[in-house]
Amino acid sequence: MTLNLTGSNQDVEATDALAREGNDEDQMSRGSLSLAWYGVASAFFFVYIGAAMAAAYGTVNALIGIVLTIIVYGAINAVLSRYAMTNRTTVAQFSRTILGTAGSSIATIIFALVAIYYAVFEGSIVAYALMAAFGGEMWVWSLIVVAYSTPLIIGGARRFIDKLNGWLMPIYFFGLIAAVIWAGVVYGFGDAWLTNAPEMELPFTMGGPGWLATFAGYMGVWIMMMFTMDFAALGKRKDIKFHQRFTFGPVFYVLAFGFSAFIGIFLTFTIPDLEVSETGLAGGLVSLMGIFGLVVIIASQTRINTANYYLGAANLRAFGERVLRIKMSNVAWVIASSVIIYLLMLLPIVQYLLLALAWQGVLVTAWVAIALVHVLLDRGRNPEHAAIDDKNYRAFNSNGLFAWAIGTVIGLFMLQIGTFAPGLAGLGSTWGPILTAVSSAAIYAVLWKARPTSRTGLIKVIAQ
Repeated sequence: MTLNLTGSNQDVEATDALAREGNDEDQMSRGSLSLAWYGVASAFFFVYIGAAMAAAYGTVNALIGIVLTIIVYGAINAVLSRYAMTNRTTVAQFSRTILGTAGSSIATIIFALVAIYYAVFEGSIVAYALMAAFGGEMWVWSLIVVAYSTPLIIGGARRFIDKLNGWLMPIYFFGLIAAVIWAGVVYGFGDAWLTNAPEMELPFTMGGPGWLATFAGYMGVWIMMMFTMDFAALGKRKDIKFHQRFTFGPVFYVLAFGFSAFIGIFLTFTIPDLEVSETGLAGGLVSLMGIFGLVVIIASQTRINTANYYLGAANLRAFGERVLRIKMSNVAWVIASSVIIYLLMLLPIVQYLLLALAWQGVLVTAWVAIALVHVLLDRGRNPEHAAIDDKNYRAFNSNGLFAWAIGTVIGLFMLQIGTFAPGLAGLGSTWGPILTAVSSAAIYAVLWKARPTSRTGLIKVIAQ
């Protein structure tokens, strides 16, 4: 029968039935999914960003901002992961609800490009470390990195974790602890890393206190919320509480952000003349520990890149099939994604890290804010589910698209303030992502109340 989703009890029961389709036997076990997701925590970028925030705003301000970041990340991802597991929905599928099928293609390609960008960036760190250790040409090491990374995800996320990530985690974790001890023994265990402060703190110039600027800086990595939904969709519904608390909750971010920031800050202010950049930290680790430092970098970057490669290829496929009408096998999409990654690695992309983070942060932050508001207001009345075909969704959902567009424009405007008034650059970078999130969430919530017919991109569901 055909059901118009207007909120009646009959409609709710029918759509809830769809959400319960399938069984947990097809999903990943809690151990496998947790181990797969914790591979994301080993991004060397997290080591760098903690050090960069401490260098810019002082260690104390950076640590306060990181604590707030851990709390907010954990709370948001607890909500999104529950929704993704309950309804078996990925970012591409969920975006159909808040943006419509055509609008969701925008979110999908942004997600694909950001994941590919991170794969390029993290892969470049491995190539740089290999070149620093053995010499040679960057393009050769880049080709080697892509060649060994690609096979790790063929077969999907259910397989790559069993191939490698299990034994790479302890190498990453204990390797970074060894780096701290090694640096302390060689250069001394001083308190410079903890007492570091900027020469002069100007709250107005920075747009606020250093801890707020740090918090806003980490909003540039809200792509983690999208990563969460795609990974959580692989989980079993019976494991929702476990994954909310342990896998996708604050515990993960204590390791990903807290532990990594401590490592980055300590090494940066302990090793003399260490450049505060991801390549600088990687080179410093190799110079300090030799082959052992190289092993740590390869282990950490390989773990995170399995996620980057998988999500990049999966979302590239979703975009290619929906928009370009290209039908290929999973392996073909993985190879196509890897070719793009290698070609981009030949460019000096590492130099544009902060600019790329700022721009993608605006787009992603707006999407996350809308997604969170939708989940909280909808309360499962119109579930997003893989079993519902695209034809049952509107091409455009004006509520979500309008909120996303306005939030993005506000964020991009704030980022450009520094172009017209260099002294206010900090104001834009601090308040840009915050205003993006607040405005997108507020506009979507207002439109939800004012225009109930556009609350969801779902037109009808064919229930058998």
